[in-house]
Amino acid sequence: MSALPAPEWIVSPGLADYADALIDMEARAAAIHAGTGKERIWLLEHPPLYTAGTSADPAELLDARFPVFDAGRGGRYTYHGPGQRVGYVQLDLARRGRDVRAYVAALESWVIDALALLGVEARRAEGRIGIWTDDPQGREAKIGAIGVRVKRWVTLHGFSLNLNPDLAHFNGIVPCGIAEFPVTSLAALNNPATLADVDRALADASAAFLDKLRTSD
Repeated sequence: MSALPAPEWIVSPGLADYADALIDMEARAAAIHAGTGKERIWLLEHPPLYTAGTSADPAELLDARFPVFDAGRGGRYTYHGPGQRVGYVQLDLARRGRDVRAYVAALESWVIDALALLGVEARRAEGRIGIWTDDPQGREAKIGAIGVRVKRWVTLHGFSLNLNPDLAHFNGIVPCGIAEFPVTSLAALNNPATLADVDRALADASAAFLDKLRTSD
């Protein structure tokens, strides 16, 4: 057992093209698998778009008002857009424990811990992937989504966390296939956190996230 170097931490300014991001992730995953590239945590925003996971049901695309991309990750339809922090997490699970469920649980815990640092009580929900909290009306609402892919034990994709996106943009899909619960955001919770605040909280909570993943030679 030995500690691994910290992943490369990248924050991209502006709105990143989704197709380009997919190409970049695939290239980095191949390099990590080959031992020629560093693990990476990549934080970015996208222009408004919908992504379809491998379990996406076409009936859940209600209004294709934005471009729709096949993401290749697990899960169903989700939305990305301005005001949402997206985190693409690329780790080598061959060296961090070959346990995808443990990885997803650690990813959820990381976002929950970061939200706690911002004063937001968030949690998992039994049987529902993602990050949940109570909205101002007292309803259970989704504030963050999780969607991952693992290729040759290297992770791709990751999470999205709603700061202040246009929540009406979610109306074009059934988010993650869950129609009975609303989507919320930090702004809807009257939390003034900025992207910089969120990134700082994620950085502060990242050591505990990585510690949850077993390391080996």
